[in-house]
Order: sequence, then C-alpha cells, then structure tokens
Amino acid sequence: MTGSVVSGEQPSASNVGEPRTEVAPVRTGEDLDWAALEAYLRMHLDDVDGEFSVLQFPRGSANLTYRVGFGDRLLVVRRPPFGQLARGAHDMTREYRVLSRLHREYDRAPRALLHCADESVVGAEFFVSEYRDGVVVWDSVPESMSGVDDAGRRIGYAVIDALADLHAVDPAACDLAGLGRPEGYLERQVHGWLARWDAVAEYAPAETAALVAEVTRRIRAAIPASQRAGIVHNDYKVDNCQFPHGHPDRVKSVFDWDMATTGDVLVDLGTLLNYWPDRTVDPESDAAFIVVPGMHGLDLPSRAEVVERYAAGSDLDLSNIDWYEAFGCWKTVVILQQLYARFVRGETTDARMGQRGEFVAPLARRALSLLPA
Repeated sequence: MTGSVVSGEQPSASNVGEPRTEVAPVRTGEDLDWAALEAYLRMHLDDVDGEFSVLQFPRGSANLTYRVGFGDRLLVVRRPPFGQLARGAHDMTREYRVLSRLHREYDRAPRALLHCADESVVGAEFFVSEYRDGVVVWDSVPESMSGVDDAGRRIGYAVIDALADLHAVDPAACDLAGLGRPEGYLERQVHGWLARWDAVAEYAPAETAALVAEVTRRIRAAIPASQRAGIVHNDYKVDNCQFPHGHPDRVKSVFDWDMATTGDVLVDLGTLLNYWPDRTVDPESDAAFIVVPGMHGLDLPSRAEVVERYAAGSDLDLSNIDWYEAFGCWKTVVILQQLYARFVRGETTDARMGQRGEFVAPLARRALSLLPA
C-alpha cells in the first residue's frame, strides 16, 4: 500500500477542554485492511490517482467513520462498529440508499458515491460519500463564529430550520417513497426498540432495569395517532449538523443517516428536544438533561422556543410533543445501554463506551417525568 495511515490512542472526545480536531489518527483497535480498501476504491472510483492516506473522525460513538485521501481529493468511508450489532442498526445499505438520492431535494445531505456489500474488503459492508469541509458544534461556539453576535441562538434556530426543511421534502421526489412503511410506524418503532433493550438489559442493574420497564409501559400505553409521514432522520441533533466556517445561520450538512426512514416526522422533533440543553430546566430535577458538558454555555434557544420555531413553519398539532420527547429519551436509554454492552463484551477499546451505562437511569427518570402515569 502506498501513502500513509496514522494510528494511535485517542483521548476521550466527550469532555470540555479536550481536543476538538475534526480528524485524528485512527484509534487503536479500529484499523481496517487499508491495502484492500485502497485497491477497492482505486478500482471502483474515478479521480483517485493521488497518494492514499487515512485519518479518523474521532467524535462518533458507534459507526466507524474515516476520512480517506487520494492526494488532494478527500472522501468519507463509513462502516458499522465491530462486534454484535442490534438488528436494523448501523445499516450502511440504507444510509447509502438515502444519501445517493436525498441530495436531489435536500442539499444538506452529503452525496453518497459508492456502496460495497463485500464484507471481505474491510470486514463489513461500507459506503463512500463526498467529504464536506465545515464545522460541527459540540460543546462550545466554534472559534470561527466567536465574533458573531448571538451565535448560539442563531445556531439553534438554523438546526431547527434544517429539520423543518427535511420534513417538507416529498420522499417520492427523490425516489425514497419506499424507504419505510409509514402505516403503523410508531407501533413498530416501539416494538423494535423494546427488542433492542431486551437484548442488552442483562447488563443493567436490577433497579435500572425496573425503571426502564416502567418507562416502556407508559410509552406503549400512550402512543399517539400519527398526523403526517415524511422522511425521518431518526438521530437528529445539533452535533449531527455541520456549518460553514463563521456562518451560524444555515446548516450546511446533516450526518448519520443509517436509521433514516419514512414515518411520523415528529419523532425527529422529539429526538431533538431530548438532546437539547435548556437553562430553564432545574438541573437537580428528574427532568434534567444529559448533554455534552459545555453545551449549556452555547446559549441555544429554550425547548419552548424550539417547539415554537418548528410550529411556525408547520401545520402539525404539537400538543402531544411530550410523548415524542419521552420516546426520544427512551431510545437514547437503549442506545447508551447498547454501547455499554459492547464495552462489557470487549467489542470496543473506546473507554468512553464504558461510561455510557451511568446515564441510563437518569435518562429513564427524565422520560418518566414527561409521561402520564
């Protein structure tokens, strides 16, 4: 293999004050067969004549994402994490399908260029997409926006507007009408996430498992009637959005589409609210948020303002939004438990995953605070 691949131990990217570099040397234990990958890409892509290089996007918690270079041409390669995977999770075929089409109607979707189903190349299916330069907001206003007035609030409103624009896309216009089955979507979602929890519940303390079981009971008892189907991202949050350097008013790209489908679009709004830091909420209450440290300092709009902004551009009834937020919280509980289970089973060397289980019980209590008994 020609070129360079940089590997090494990486610090945790989940705490304020640690490096915020976009890419870093490949984390120990997450190297792929770079020679096989290089040969495959040179065979199946045009304009890949330069020297081969690889760095990793270190911030993600699950899918393995790498920035691959051929000279000055940069691409993104994504594959599922190592180890046992939940059914339907980390679906590279789905993500490729969405990103190879959605860009026609939604310019914030990076264009996918290539899908490889041959697991012998890098140990799993993977896809390749265009690389976009920009900045992701994690735990502080990016340096390039530090001199911009009211940057945090403008970032927040841009994130909400990008979600509303996605929900306005007609799936049929970009050949995605068959992506999912909107009829019965919420019921299937609840059933599927319950199955995921059951697969990893054994790694939770008995008290936590009982708490999650009560959340599940209330979620199932209050499933609302869906109002309108559209494209659902299914993991929409601030740090899955990219901005142009120095410009907080419009999202440039939205990432992580492996769970995208067509269904009840308010699921995305509930997910966004679940991740949204809000200074108006008592940090000592059961309704307190578990967010990336430092995000409160962004001075984003409040959750009430998020709902108001979304409602201004929508004709949907948002009176049941608390259920959608609780559902988003419950899904996050399951995801955190899955990540923790992967660490316990020795399927990842990422030390951050060993801490994910600590947040399961607090988030379950928050979900309960949003649901009727």
